[in-house]
Amino acid sequence: MVKSSKLRIAFIHPDLGIGGAERLVVDAALGLQSLGHSVHIYTSHHDQHHCFDETRDGRLCIHHILSPLPRSIRGMFHIMFAHARQLHLTMHLMCTSAHQYDVFFVDQLSTCIPFLRRFCGKRVVFYCHFPDKLLANGAYEEDRRVKNVSILKRIYRFPMDWLEEVTTIQADLILANSKFTARVTKSHFSSLRHQLKVVYPGINVTAYISPVNPSDPDILQIASRRRTLLSLNRFEMKKNAALAIEAFAILRNKDPNTSDVRLVLAGGYDPRLEDNIRTLKSLIELAQVNGLTYNVITPLHSRVAVPSFPKITPNEPDILFLLNFTTAQRSGLLQAQSTLALLYTPANEHFGIGPVEGMICGLPILACDSGGPTESIVDQPADQRTGWLYGPQPSVWAQALEDICNLSETDRKALSARARDRAKKMFGMEAMAKSLEDALEEAVSMGPVSRTGMWLVVSAVLGLLAVFIFRYGLFSG
Repeated sequence: MVKSSKLRIAFIHPDLGIGGAERLVVDAALGLQSLGHSVHIYTSHHDQHHCFDETRDGRLCIHHILSPLPRSIRGMFHIMFAHARQLHLTMHLMCTSAHQYDVFFVDQLSTCIPFLRRFCGKRVVFYCHFPDKLLANGAYEEDRRVKNVSILKRIYRFPMDWLEEVTTIQADLILANSKFTARVTKSHFSSLRHQLKVVYPGINVTAYISPVNPSDPDILQIASRRRTLLSLNRFEMKKNAALAIEAFAILRNKDPNTSDVRLVLAGGYDPRLEDNIRTLKSLIELAQVNGLTYNVITPLHSRVAVPSFPKITPNEPDILFLLNFTTAQRSGLLQAQSTLALLYTPANEHFGIGPVEGMICGLPILACDSGGPTESIVDQPADQRTGWLYGPQPSVWAQALEDICNLSETDRKALSARARDRAKKMFGMEAMAKSLEDALEEAVSMGPVSRTGMWLVVSAVLGLLAVFIFRYGLFSG
């Protein structure tokens, strides 16, 4: 393999908001920069008030190419417009600066891959978080048959799913975030001949263990002497934060010694997204049904307005909903002596960076026994445990929470040391960056891309255009 002293790398990512995929992109870019490579990130959306600090403070070079296309029409056709917005971003890149890069790193949407290869003659590495076709009807459940889907939606999804598969397989190298994702992707993309290489997401360990300023107003906003159970996830239905609330309610009713425990649900919240709005509303209703007090806050300088809800408890609520936490708030919650555990509620999660964030700070993890967390968390044997893995049943989780709350100081310290050690060895940013560097250099060593096979690009464009005209005409005419 040809080794390059310095690669010029272009990342292409659809939306630089606050989420696990965005955290991976940011840490991957930082890690590659630390190895001496030049990294530029191209995106169709980057809100300076709803993003990770590294994307706005100058540490990363961000090219925000504003798309003239909407994200959806009346809350529909998200994936179609996602493809179209990425094509707009790709066209800008190809017409301006694509020639200056040695290789492209693409994640989430594969639409641009054949264009970059055929028109630019450059190699492309694709990082697969999880196939969109498997998420179109809600959270993915292995071995579950797809529920009833309307004929119109099947017509709509067929070309979208075809486009995803036929463009994904054009990548020169395909990486996956877990063995689970690699296996599921191979089994559902029948034309895929690549051997997917697993590169686990890595985190910047220093960013999580650096001391926080206790007098920071954002830290004071979330500080509490109460023991804390913490959940870090976007406010999306598929993340199943309801499981945390239901288990917490059972715990509080079952064990009077946990009356001082609070639950903090912190994560990305985008008022543009109907799913985020509905999820937050349903979680608050669930808290009310269970007789739990709550408050909803955002960081002090956030431009996202706090939604209005009745019967808020400003001081020491049972549940604190923290929308769009800052880096300092995340570190403050993870490092706090009062934080007992991190709860990771999604089932069949593709990887899930949350458990790794908790482990690097020495927290016990409670997660579902499926998907990526089964690779990051050690549940058995007990003397090697870094967390607990259970099915998503509230009563089972409540029992696990009771066990966690009642851990002896000796057992807690031993588990904390094991968790930190595992996270540093397997999921540090340095390990991820080195694996990505190897993949990118392997792709570059393949040499320029042949310009043949243009029919595939043309077919994809015509197919997407036909679907767009059909669907837009059907619902607007």
